[in-house]
Amino acid sequence: MEKTIVIEESLRNPLTPAQINAKIDASLNTKGSFNWSESTPHLLWSAIVNGNDVATVGFGNSKSNFERAKTSNNAKIQQELLAVIMKYEGTTLDKILINADADLNLMDVIITKQETVIALRQAKYIRYIEPADYSYLKVRNAALRPNESASSSSSSSGCGYESTTLAAADYTTITPNAKVPWAFTQHNIPNAWTISSGKGITIGIIDTGVSPNQSLLGTNFNNGLSSGRTIQKNGVYVDSIWPWSTTTDGVNDLCGHGTSMASAAAAPRNDRGLPVGVAYNANLVTYRAASNVVIDGYQEQEAVKKSFTALGNNANVKIISMSMGHIFSVGKIEDAIRFAYGKGKLIFCAAGTSTSFTTFVGVIFPAWMSETVAVTGVKEGTSYQACSDCHTGSKVEFTVAMQRSASGNTVPVDSYYENQTDYVGGSSVATATTAGIAALVWSKNPTWSREQVLNKMRQSANFYPNRNGSFGYGNINAFLAVQ
Repeated sequence: MEKTIVIEESLRNPLTPAQINAKIDASLNTKGSFNWSESTPHLLWSAIVNGNDVATVGFGNSKSNFERAKTSNNAKIQQELLAVIMKYEGTTLDKILINADADLNLMDVIITKQETVIALRQAKYIRYIEPADYSYLKVRNAALRPNESASSSSSSSGCGYESTTLAAADYTTITPNAKVPWAFTQHNIPNAWTISSGKGITIGIIDTGVSPNQSLLGTNFNNGLSSGRTIQKNGVYVDSIWPWSTTTDGVNDLCGHGTSMASAAAAPRNDRGLPVGVAYNANLVTYRAASNVVIDGYQEQEAVKKSFTALGNNANVKIISMSMGHIFSVGKIEDAIRFAYGKGKLIFCAAGTSTSFTTFVGVIFPAWMSETVAVTGVKEGTSYQACSDCHTGSKVEFTVAMQRSASGNTVPVDSYYENQTDYVGGSSVATATTAGIAALVWSKNPTWSREQVLNKMRQSANFYPNRNGSFGYGNINAFLAVQ
C-alpha cells in the first residue's frame, strides 16, 4: 500500500534564498563540506523552487551505476521515475522533462511540489536529486555589504584581459626566442625538454575557452620548435538564464582565464619572444564551458558535464585539466568525471583559490574527488607556504611554485592579445602546469597507464614517499619525472 506523504504546516512554504545560503554556510563552516543528499526535503525543495523549479535526478541500479551503457534497464527506470514526477506534479511529460543525458543515468526535470521531492527520495532507483539551477553566488552577491563589490567574489574571479610587460627577472630566453617562465625553472622543466616535449599526447582543457586574438593558440599553434600538432576548440556553454536554452555562445574566451590555462599547459616554443607552455608539442582540445571560474548555475554545470563526457569519449585525449570549481558537490559533474575516469583519463583539478567568502573552505569540488588529482600553488622557496589565496588540505596531491617570494609576481603566460604577455596565479595555473608535466611524462612513456604516469610524478616530487597533510607530495621535478 502506498504511503501518504504528509507535510507539516510549518514546512509548506519554501525557505528564502538567504535562508538556504545560511544553511549551506553552516554546513561548510562546521563540516567543511555541503552535499544536497544530506539536506532535508524542505531545504532541497526550497532550493529547487528558488532555482527556476529545475532539478537533476540521478538514477541507477546502485549508487555507482551512473553510466547508461552499463545499465540495460536505464530507459525503464527513467520512465518509472518520470511517472512518479507526473503523478505528484499533476501534469504531463512535456511539462516536466527538460533533458535526459545520452551517456549518464540522469535527467533534468521541472519540480514545483515538495511531495514530488519526497516521493523521488523514496523511489527505488534514485541515486540523488539536486537543485539544478540554484545559484549560491547570485544570492551571495546580492547580499554584499556597501563596502564590498562583486569583483571581490568569485562571480568575476579569474577574468581579465590585461596585458603586462614581464619583469626581466621572471623569465629566461630559450631557442628559438621563447620566454621560459621562472616557475618552469623551479620545476626543472627546461631540463625535462631535453627528453620530452609532450609530442603525441592530447590534453583536454575545460575552462572559459581560448582567445581568438592570440594566434599562438590558434593559427600559429605550430610555431618555432612546436610542430605537427593540433588545437581543437569547442563551445558548449549556453549564455542564458533559461535552462531550456540550447544555443551556445561559441568557442571563444570571453573571460581571459581559459587562454591563460591553455598557454601555461601547451603554448608553442615560439620565435616571437613570448612565454612557452610546459608541453609545447602536445595537442590541445579546449572546451568553453563557463563564463568564469566558478561553475554556478544550470548552464555552467551542464556545460562542464558535457565537456567531461565528450573528453571521456575522445579516444585521443589522455589528460584533462580543469582550473574551475565550486564549493560544494554537483551530482551531474561527479557522474561526468567518473565517466571520463572510467575511460582512463588522468584528471587534474584546481584545489581552489580563495575569495572573500570561501576562505574557510579547504579543497573545493571537484578537486576533492578520488577520481581527480588536486593541485595547488605555493610561494617560491623551500619552506612550503601556500600562495596568497591558494587552498590547501589533505586532498592536495601536488604543488607548483607560482608566486615569487620577493616581488609576489606570478607565472608569465601569453596574453589574450596578439604579441602580448601577462601573469597568472593561483591554483589555476598550478593545475595547468601539472597537466603539462603529465604530458611530458606520458609522451616519454606512451604505453603507460594513467596510474604509472601518476606514480612517476609522485616519485619525482619533494615529499615522496611521504605525503604532507597540506601539500601532498609537493613540487614535482619534471626532469626526474621524465627519466
